[in-house]
Amino acid sequence: MAAFDLAVVGAGAGGLSVAAVAARLGLRVALIERGAMGGDCLNAGCVPSKALLAAAHAAEAARRAGRFGIGLDAPRIAWDAVRAHVQGVIAEIAPADSAARYRALGATVIAGEARFLDPATLAVDGKPLTARRIVLAVGSRPLVPPIPGLDRVPFLTNETLFDLAEAPAHLLILGGGPIGLEMADAHAGLGCRVSVIEAGRIAGREDPELADGLRAALTGRGVAILEGTGVAAVEPGPVLVLADGRRIAGSHLLVAAGRRPNLESLALAAGGVRAGPAGIATDRGLRSLTNRRVYAVGDVADPRGIGPRAFTHLAGHHAGIVIRRAVFRLPASVSDAALPRVTYTAPELAQVGRTEAEARAAGLAVQILRWPLAENDRARAERDTAGLVKLVVHRGRVVGAGILAPHAGEMIGAWTLAIARRLPLSALAGMIVPYPTRAEAAVRAAGTFYLDRLFAPRTRRLAGWLARLP
Repeated sequence: MAAFDLAVVGAGAGGLSVAAVAARLGLRVALIERGAMGGDCLNAGCVPSKALLAAAHAAEAARRAGRFGIGLDAPRIAWDAVRAHVQGVIAEIAPADSAARYRALGATVIAGEARFLDPATLAVDGKPLTARRIVLAVGSRPLVPPIPGLDRVPFLTNETLFDLAEAPAHLLILGGGPIGLEMADAHAGLGCRVSVIEAGRIAGREDPELADGLRAALTGRGVAILEGTGVAAVEPGPVLVLADGRRIAGSHLLVAAGRRPNLESLALAAGGVRAGPAGIATDRGLRSLTNRRVYAVGDVADPRGIGPRAFTHLAGHHAGIVIRRAVFRLPASVSDAALPRVTYTAPELAQVGRTEAEARAAGLAVQILRWPLAENDRARAERDTAGLVKLVVHRGRVVGAGILAPHAGEMIGAWTLAIARRLPLSALAGMIVPYPTRAEAAVRAAGTFYLDRLFAPRTRRLAGWLARLP
């Protein structure tokens, strides 16, 4: 029976990060993957979706070139070439996640499906191995809701969407979260008719004020958005029968209604690992509450019962926690107080910390600071002024930030650091940023916190008195 210091189950973002560090430190590492190396992010998630969005946004830029006095013909979309672009991006990144690379780092890469035989032993396609520490990084898959008739109608998920040989004539998207909205934006930009159906409101986790701006941008580019109504049934066509009786027919159906952890094949009971629908029950250091050999990272980790957060960057953060705890035996714990998230539409919607509603629900006395992109010189120069910076401030510190703007994901980093390090708002308001950039909008928003004090009668009197001094 093979024996290892560390067995990592799952070669997605979190598992690869753990395996790479542990192997380079000289530990005996088994890296087990039943599917494609790189996991969902590389093959069916972050990478192909952003590549498709880049193509769509290029087409949209061509359509809007007239605002600069540049006349261009309507873009001609070559679907085969767009697909080749998406697959080419995956192929360029794949070597960094390949089995060859991890074998070169010193890991034993095993292709197959792992399951527990006992708390210290795994079997991979029937062959047992033991490990002093086991890291479960098996990711998640699309959640398919129990809608009558859905099981009898062909539908797409993010795992199959990028294999379409032809552009959808009318793409129906079930779900208005990040995946649904990004794919709505991508396909609309590539000339497809798109309808999004959401039982609640789109971007339901995000600040409603920012979601309103995103909704306006998407509908302005032709995306039909139906909110506040569920789907009662699905009929061949596909046809969605809504709860209010309306019927919507399309050529293709994309189910983007959430994610569920990949736990069923692991035989967790045999390993003494407790899990629920949201994932593996762990402490804040990502160690299983019922088997001290086992850690969970990424989409399958459910620390403190708060539910998983399906972000690749969080899986990477989890990997660092596990390395510190499982390898170096150092104290470390996960916190989602400064966890950023981005919906990569045009404009992007980035959020970190508490929304206004979350802060008020927690009983915090907050002040809301805003700065619209319409008052930002870079946005004016590029004729792209839709957007808003919104800061949630409590006792002179930012506890939440939301940005709706082009490249908002690039702008949210400073506010993630501010929340994580509890920086005073004065440090952010005084930050020097290049002119002209959209980053100025965030600094201007922070600066509004001090305007009332600056121009208050008492300050004006002080300025007048100081002006009379010799």
